[in-house]
Amino acid sequence: MTHPWADRRQARPRLGPRPLPLHLGLAMAQLTASSAALPISSAGWSGWKPHLADRAAALAPELAAANPEALGRAVAVEGLRRLDRLLTGIERYRHHPWRRDVADPPPAWREGSTVLLDYGGAGPPVLFVPSLINRAYILDLTARHSLLRWLAGQGLNPWLVDWGTPGEAERRFGLDEYVAGRLTRAFDAVAAQTGQPVAVAGYCMGGLLALALALARRDAVSGLALLATPWDFHAGDGARARALVASMPLLEPQLALFGVLPVDWLQTLFAGLDPLGIQRKFESFAAMDPDSARAATFVALEDWLNDGVPLAAPVARECILGWYGENRPARRAWRIGGAIVDPGAWPGPALALIPASDRIVPPGSAIALADALPHCRTISPGAGHIGMIVGSGMMDAVWRPLAQWLVALQQNKAGRKRG
Repeated sequence: MTHPWADRRQARPRLGPRPLPLHLGLAMAQLTASSAALPISSAGWSGWKPHLADRAAALAPELAAANPEALGRAVAVEGLRRLDRLLTGIERYRHHPWRRDVADPPPAWREGSTVLLDYGGAGPPVLFVPSLINRAYILDLTARHSLLRWLAGQGLNPWLVDWGTPGEAERRFGLDEYVAGRLTRAFDAVAAQTGQPVAVAGYCMGGLLALALALARRDAVSGLALLATPWDFHAGDGARARALVASMPLLEPQLALFGVLPVDWLQTLFAGLDPLGIQRKFESFAAMDPDSARAATFVALEDWLNDGVPLAAPVARECILGWYGENRPARRAWRIGGAIVDPGAWPGPALALIPASDRIVPPGSAIALADALPHCRTISPGAGHIGMIVGSGMMDAVWRPLAQWLVALQQNKAGRKRG
């Protein structure tokens, strides 16, 4: 029997996971560090993280009694096995035949690198605002994992802003130009083409942009949905924010040279959140059936992660120094178009979807925004930052509640008119 992907098996190998030298270097560092740390661990080293302290104490007698040479060989062999699984997973991913199986709708509006996509459907319009960092098609990942196509079948008319790759003009853009200019005009295009009030939904960084837009067009926005949207960038101990700000001396030469923060540098910053996350993922992928639906979903998601876009230099500086460094949003010091972006000034209904296992946007950061909105309903699905969009079980945990809330906006408006 001919495999359904047979005609695509000769497609060009992928280049990810990006940046590949970093991830291979981290894997080698783990291998060598494990062997180097073995003597002090066997001698009763007490520098374990708090959540590992009990396990370390239980293991200490066995380590002390073990033959040092045999234990050293066992640790080295296990490290090499893990490295082999990592390399196997990467190789299988790079040559996997799956390719994205949906095409974008034709642009309904365009300005510079930005296009507006209409996903059809009969019902009230909803404008989705993605992050400026990753590709917008996470919301339309595959035929089986497309939030937007699914919403179009649920009595809604979803639209998507696709920022594209910054061109010559966009490399000079700050958040003002993106929100008060480009995003506002895209919203006005949706409102003009549909002739109705428009709900606005923002994902991740896009949620902050969506909030600023809703405040600027509050009479035309029917509701505001925020998906994994950060607000208090110092929530928790603030270590992540301090580390990111401390990286600016390394990033500034890239910003000055290219006018953007390159994709591989962005990926390096994300890798800092979980340095060995790539190793765990690709070891797991190496054990999957390559022809399974699970493997295809893994490849689709990795393709999206590695298909990032650079960030305009002014935006990178505003986000790293202004958001993470000075925490301007939570301090009510962030301005768009000269006006403070104050969630307390949003008079309409709001929905905050805050994934409980989010490593990218700590729940406390997103909860601070939900608490600041006067009329906000909060849902906390048991998922991570990306899993809330494409993970198994998210249709019931995220997609359906979001659709029901968006449809109810129109029904509630009609009820108020009759009343």
